[in-house]
Amino acid sequence: MDILEVVYNGSCPVCSTEVAVYRKHAEAATLPITFSDLNVADLARVGLTPESAAKRFHVLHNGEMLSGVPAFLVLWRTIPRYRWVARIVGLPGIRHLAILAYDHVAAPMLYGMHKRRVAKQCTAPAKRSGPSAQVKQTAEHEGA
Repeated sequence: MDILEVVYNGSCPVCSTEVAVYRKHAEAATLPITFSDLNVADLARVGLTPESAAKRFHVLHNGEMLSGVPAFLVLWRTIPRYRWVARIVGLPGIRHLAILAYDHVAAPMLYGMHKRRVAKQCTAPAKRSGPSAQVKQTAEHEGA
């Protein structure tokens, strides 16, 4: 049986939601698929950097790293509920269009969202907490 490791961006709401669905179906079918969040995984072990991992969806399939549509196809072929999707998307003309759409629209869009989230996290001021912050927040609210 194939052994798969899905490498995904757990901080991406789209990615994590989609992977949660795949995980649910994989676990229900007791498939040998592991799911590794690029934000906590040892990416060097699979030959990725945080930057390269964030740019695309990756699947390590029997020791070979796949990314983009080929990675989705391997994952979909492994999960019984998604085999029909793999058959359709794997058709020559559709596969080519799917690759173009993923490579030139979906992946850049998701990566751009990732970069904005990271930049926002780096520039976000530290949250105030504790009693003095609550008093200050109350005073600000009452003065408004």
